Amino acid sequence: MSDERILVVDDEKDITALVAYHLAKAGYRVVTAGTGPAALEAAQQDPPDLVVLDIMLPGRSGYEVLEELRRREETRDVGVILLTARKDEADRIRGLAGGADDYLTKPFSPEELVLRVGAVLRRLRAPAGTGTGAVLRVGSIAIDRAAHTVAVEGESVDLTPIEYRLLLLLAERRGRAQSRPQLLESVWDAQADIQTRTVDMHVQRLRAKLGAAGTMLETVRGFGYRLPSAKDAPDR
Repeated sequence: MSDERILVVDDEKDITALVAYHLAKAGYRVVTAGTGPAALEAAQQDPPDLVVLDIMLPGRSGYEVLEELRRREETRDVGVILLTARKDEADRIRGLAGGADDYLTKPFSPEELVLRVGAVLRRLRAPAGTGTGAVLRVGSIAIDRAAHTVAVEGESVDLTPIEYRLLLLLAERRGRAQSRPQLLESVWDAQADIQTRTVDMHVQRLRAKLGAAGTMLETVRGFGYRLPSAKDAPDR
């Protein structure tokens, strides 16, 4: 059995039982919760590696639970896959903007969910980057690939796992424009239901969090984004 622990949160007991069964069958350790407050309590007592989180929950909504998970130090980096019956793009974007790693609409295939859980966990466990140095610098931005942290002018910047991976990828490929499809493939594993607009939204949030250094995230019109080369933005 895997050491990875999955918290399944849904107020529909049949869905909770179905998801838990397939995840346990795949070798994960599974715990469940049926309300927003119960989910937060379970996550605090024993932080999971990943949360499968329904949006429509009693007590506190899935969006509120996600926000609280990302706020808490002990759960800020856990994987989160949202489950919902809502199919509107606005709902999907709201979830991804809040820091979710993936989004699956009901009805869904349990086998697909298990595959997505594995994909998110692999991304979270993947080496932070290549290169000999643990700290990658782009201008005033310092990315510590061992600690998975980011600082600007020595001040820590609080990023979601998706934002961190997006920044790290652009930094590792600095000077080379990355298309939106390339970024989706590398950062989000190119799930078919995630649109290129998602990239734009995450870049906007990343720029805001980086402050003045965010201006280095350049838009390549009609294509994608890039960070400047070392020549254009000397390391400090």
